[in-house]
Amino acid sequence: MQLSRIAVAGASGLIGSALVRSLTADGHEVLRLVRREPRDDTEVRWDPEAGRVDTAGLAGCDAVVNLAGAGVGSRRWTEAYKTRIHDSRVNGTRALAEAVASLDEPPRVFVNGSAMGYYGETGDQVVDEDSPAGQGFLPELCVEWEGAAAPAQQAGVRTAFTRTGLVVGRGGGAWGKLFPLFQAGLGGRMGDGGQYWSFIALHDEVAAIRHLLETDGLSGPFNLTAPQPLTNREITEAMGRVLHRPTLFSVPAPVLRAVLGEMAGDVLGSARVRPTRLLESGFTFAFPDIEGAIRAA
Repeated sequence: MQLSRIAVAGASGLIGSALVRSLTADGHEVLRLVRREPRDDTEVRWDPEAGRVDTAGLAGCDAVVNLAGAGVGSRRWTEAYKTRIHDSRVNGTRALAEAVASLDEPPRVFVNGSAMGYYGETGDQVVDEDSPAGQGFLPELCVEWEGAAAPAQQAGVRTAFTRTGLVVGRGGGAWGKLFPLFQAGLGGRMGDGGQYWSFIALHDEVAAIRHLLETDGLSGPFNLTAPQPLTNREITEAMGRVLHRPTLFSVPAPVLRAVLGEMAGDVLGSARVRPTRLLESGFTFAFPDIEGAIRAA
């Protein structure tokens, strides 16, 4: 599919900013959704928590990408912050989907963010897009988050969901916090290190989103994770090898729970996620292994 005008919500985040750079470099016109008064005609006003979008600003778009949402790992999960996480994703998605559906000429594709948190705790079991949702805050959030895109789907807009893993990048997310620790020689495993971490290089995350945008017929959920998930212990060892730093430290599970509260479950939990549908669609990973992903970052 040939695209030229693409609106991106969450354009200032780790993934969104990299996606905007990639699209712009290839000559696409990119509109950024912003919460303040737009500075020029490349920005569209919206308020995701309140569910408001300047629908007229989306007119003529070939595609809309929604990557917006309060950071899951940004702070301790108080009840107030969990509400903010929920509203920023669910209300924002519903507002965009309704705006897309209301256009006289809707965009051809709507790519909406989601997360591998959909599956919850998986232990050693491999899960893919056919696996059911897990239980708890993140799985329930992801189910509602994806469900909020229904207006776009009902309007006949091809809609895909990106169930993204842990993105290996320097500019934010989990690895944005891990890199400084490991470079200082303070890195180590979390808990017993046996939990699976499903990761993806930032380069591959952006390439996968573009693959979903540009390939006709791709809809529904896609796991954006590297083909072979690794344990936290294996990833810790790889970080040490690539950065040439010791990895002697470890953070016991009780300490993580005391410091992070409920969010510790996400750090200590195991998610062994395979990108079955993405691979079947013909996507090729540039950095399928963890050392390559770390070096790329």
